Amino acid sequence: MDTTPSALTIGCFRYDTTQALFEGGIDAKVTTAPTLPEIFERVIREHEFDVAELGLTFYLRLLDEGLPYVALPIFPNRVFRHSCVFVNTHAGITGPADLAGRTIGEFGTYGQDSGVWAKGILADEYGFAPERSRWVIGGLEHPAPPFGFIPHPHPARADVSEAPAGKALGAMLEAGEIDALFSANVPQCVLDGSPNVARLFPDFEPLERDYHRRTGIFPIMHTIVVRRELLTERSELARELYTAFSAAKDTAADRYRRDRRLYQVPTMVPWLDALVERNEEQFAGDWWPYGIEANRATLDTYLRYHHEQGLSERRLRVEEVFAPALLGT
Repeated sequence: MDTTPSALTIGCFRYDTTQALFEGGIDAKVTTAPTLPEIFERVIREHEFDVAELGLTFYLRLLDEGLPYVALPIFPNRVFRHSCVFVNTHAGITGPADLAGRTIGEFGTYGQDSGVWAKGILADEYGFAPERSRWVIGGLEHPAPPFGFIPHPHPARADVSEAPAGKALGAMLEAGEIDALFSANVPQCVLDGSPNVARLFPDFEPLERDYHRRTGIFPIMHTIVVRRELLTERSELARELYTAFSAAKDTAADRYRRDRRLYQVPTMVPWLDALVERNEEQFAGDWWPYGIEANRATLDTYLRYHHEQGLSERRLRVEEVFAPALLGT
């Protein structure tokens, strides 16, 4: 196998945190796909890339099943998740306690990364118990079976079923066929302003900011993985990749900071300067840290949620999940 740097293939989404890599910030072939699940499937089924983005739960579910990749503490996708719970406005759900006994949709699998975080946060903050609800797994805007390229563990006490044939979760939520939806993406019916759907927490930003201030947690969705054999063959590869991805992320952050002088005119988002300034104050200079120590509380919490929700047989430790060469980051 040719393991020179130019032979590396990288599959990841084109975020502002990774844009510089697509523009030549690394000596590798960097490609993407229309959707993230497509990248994940190509990694898991075909082992197509040398380096790739992978959802945390997708990686954790396969740790003991011979997936030939190891994770690096690089996190290109992270999102606060109070905002990802949607409800039918006629279901009588006015707060998290009202989710008990309801039928809730979830995209792709029971416990997608966004769902792990949302369930865990609601459990910690509001006493939500996922096993007290019924869960329906399917496609968001188009009918689709649960992901066929990963295992689907869930607690025996949890009532989990597939969406009916020909049914998509967004339309089911709008029609009242499910009471709520945990979704990484905003359903089209919400974007269209349907009066039949709303967020569980309509004013979510103050809640998410307060959650971050109290806990220090900025939820992580995805990590970067690399072929295990390449780390054996090239002892410095983990550090090289960490440096390259970190530089790409810092390039994006620096652009937002520089553009404050111009009131962010390279973008078309009004008041973006004010948002950048609020984030600078809240995140103390690094909105989006990579590495283990800056993210230990977030990672430990995710691993706890993953176990509590029946997605891993035991509570994993951070040191078991990431490449040893980068545990000191």
